[in-house]
Formats: sequence, C-alpha cells, structure tokens
Amino acid sequence: MKRLRSTPIPGIRDSYTGVYFNLGFHVRHYNLALQYRVSSNFLQGTAVLSMDNYLPLRELTLDLVPQLRVSRVMAQGIGGLGIEVKKFSQAHGKLRIVFAATISVDQQFVLSITYSGKPTAVRTVWGTLGWEELENGSLVASQPNGAPSWFPCDDTPDEKAFYDITVTCDNPYTVVTNGALLGKRRHGSRTTWHYRSGHAMASYLATVMVGEFEQLTLAARPVPVVAYLPRGARHDFTRAFADQLRMLELFCKLFGPYPFQRYVVVITEDDLEIPLEAQELSIFGRNHVNGKWERLIAHELSHQWFGNSLGLAQWNDIWLNEGFACYAEWLWFEHTTGDFPARHHYNILRRLPQDLLLADPGPRLMFDDRVYKRGALTVHAIRCLLGDAAFFRMVRRYVAAGQHGVVEPMDLRLACELACREENIPIARFHALWKAWLYECALPPFPEARA
Repeated sequence: MKRLRSTPIPGIRDSYTGVYFNLGFHVRHYNLALQYRVSSNFLQGTAVLSMDNYLPLRELTLDLVPQLRVSRVMAQGIGGLGIEVKKFSQAHGKLRIVFAATISVDQQFVLSITYSGKPTAVRTVWGTLGWEELENGSLVASQPNGAPSWFPCDDTPDEKAFYDITVTCDNPYTVVTNGALLGKRRHGSRTTWHYRSGHAMASYLATVMVGEFEQLTLAARPVPVVAYLPRGARHDFTRAFADQLRMLELFCKLFGPYPFQRYVVVITEDDLEIPLEAQELSIFGRNHVNGKWERLIAHELSHQWFGNSLGLAQWNDIWLNEGFACYAEWLWFEHTTGDFPARHHYNILRRLPQDLLLADPGPRLMFDDRVYKRGALTVHAIRCLLGDAAFFRMVRRYVAAGQHGVVEPMDLRLACELACREENIPIARFHALWKAWLYECALPPFPEARA
C-alpha cells in the first residue's frame, strides 16, 4: 500500500465537505454484496470491511446515509483476537459502533455490516451526489462525498482501499462497476455480477452503473477498452468517440503507461449535465454522443492518471486533478490541430474576478471553472519554464512516483525542483512561478517559453 497523506489531518472534520473524520483506523478492503431492485430502487447490502487500527479503539464511526438502515453489525479479529460489538447506532450521517472492550493498537479485524433501504443521493452545496435513480436503472457519481449514499465507508479521499463488488440485479439489466469482471451467474429472473479492483481506490471513485446496456469492445491494446451503450446509441457513439483510442495512445506517451487493467466508457440512457469520473470508468450522458464533446472525452480519460491513480490527500488540492485534466484537453487539441488554446483561456480568465486562490479555493469554488483553467495554466507555466523535453520527463516521473497512491502539491513541487536542477534553471525562478500561480489571487502574466 502506498503512503497516505504526509501532512497531519487539519482538525476533526474536512473543511471542504464538512464531514467529521473517522479517526483511528484504516479500511484496507471493502467486500460489498448488494441486492438491487430496479423497479422499487431498493438496496440490500452486506459490507465486509477489512481493517487495522493505529489508535486504541473502544468505538469507531463510518459514513452512511440515514436512509440505509443498519440491522446487524458483527466483528471478528484476525489471528485469534476476540472482538465483540456491544452496540451500534446511526445519527447525522454516521454509523457509530461501540465495542465491548478496547481494541489495542495495530490489530487486524473485520466488520460485517448488514443494511437496507432506498438509496438516496446526498444533498450538498454542489448538488446531489452518490446513488441516483434513473428512468431505467441507476448510476453512482460521488465526488466529493457521495459514497455513503450506498455503502458504509470512510469517505475521505486519501483513504484508498481495495474493493470486491458483487451486485445481484433484475434481468435484463447489466451491472458495470470498477475493476475486472470475475464472473456473472444467472439464477431465475436475476443475475449476479462480481467485480474486483486491481488497485486501491478512493471511496468517491467507487461506482455502480445499472442499465440495459449493449457491450462494445473497442480495443485490446494497450489495455482492453470497452463501451456500454443504451439501445440505438452505437452509431452516434462510434462517430463521437472515434478518436478515443488515439487519445489513449497520446496520453500513454506523454504521461506514462495507462495505470489500470482496463478503460470503460458508459453511456446512460438519460442526459447528464456533465460527464462523471470513476476509477477505470468514465460516465457520459446520451447527450454527449452528438459529436460536440471531444474535449470532455480527453478530459475524463486523463483523470485515470490525474485523480484516480494519483489521488488527492485533501480537497483543497483539487487543482492537481482538474488542472492536469484540463491541460490534457489542450494537449490533445495541440496534437490534432497544431494550435494551443492556452492564451485564449488566459484572456477569458483575465476578464473574470481575481478572487480565487488556487492552492485553497474553498468549498464554494472548488469546482469553479477558474480552478480548472488556472490549474492548467499553472501546468503550462511550468512547461514554459522547463522546456518540452524536461517538462514531459518530469511529468512521467511525477506520475510514476505517485502511482496508485496520493499526491500533494509538494510532490509536484519536488519533481519540478529536480527538473530545474537537471536543466540548470535557478530554483528561485520556479519558486516565484509557484507562488504567483498558487498562492496569490492576481492573475500572473501569461507564461512564455524561456529563451
């Protein structure tokens, strides 16, 4: 397991989501066994969490919406450790579990939680997040804190874990989720689907997609690329996503090898306001196959490197995800047209309010388009300072070092400082750039390539 955050947790709750941290333990693996009824949007589940603790635990909390009522909690120690659950309760989006005796530090144990109810999206300042009932199926889009809408979890971005997800659903629906499909078994009018993630994943990136999909295999190399489409969408999808494999090839060249076992695109029957990211998956609405959203296809694909493999330690660093993903859009445009749109977006930013601090935009502005564009321009400023060869060498090194772990701005800063030393660029020049783009609200001058 790669490292989690390097900096201490700032306070007792997430300053962006407002969710209180669940302290004292790590969840290493989630085994989710779900039964879902599409017509009634009813979910029954048993979540088995494999855990270890870094603090003595007499009790612990997990995140779970109140609409999903827990009926049973059991605990089992590993290696002869005896653990008994004394009681459990739910309140304010938390499942609180009290043990009969304190669990001493550095123990391994398993919690089994049985629950049921109608999964309902979490209402937040960014809209509803998590499990969403569709006209004909369902989807999960949880960024940043919607995962408790469908399973009990430690819902914070730096706590990555492995997942087994098994979903039993009505026929003829198809279930798509993260990881490799290990098998499916039909029994009567229902089918059970079993997926397993090959790499640790943040809770907000876990998803379940349910719909009447047609499966379309697009490529076998460099990894299997698969699409799941609603009826009648194949022609429009094939035209709109014609360049997706070329994007994959370009990003593998620029960023390093694709980090997961496969890449999946799901097109929902419903229209969606924006595409949605999940680990190994991108989710688009039926409205996104009209041929007008090429940049978003590139954007969501690039998140497999920036955001999914290289996870965030905390949400104020959202620009590390979105800045690089937005820059990937520009790199694709540069690759296909020879033009680079950075100055165009800089001129737009210059006309907008200069009240955003990229290093810490705050919850209200964390998904503001200025975070995306200013983040991308910060990446471009680094490219201009280093030069193309050194810049892309630095990016590949940064990506490889943080793969399947979490990153913080200091990881990118250290990678840039190393590149500066290799190129004999004064570190002070980089530090001035870094301070101006991240820690000052005023928009710096447009970055120009060094002579």
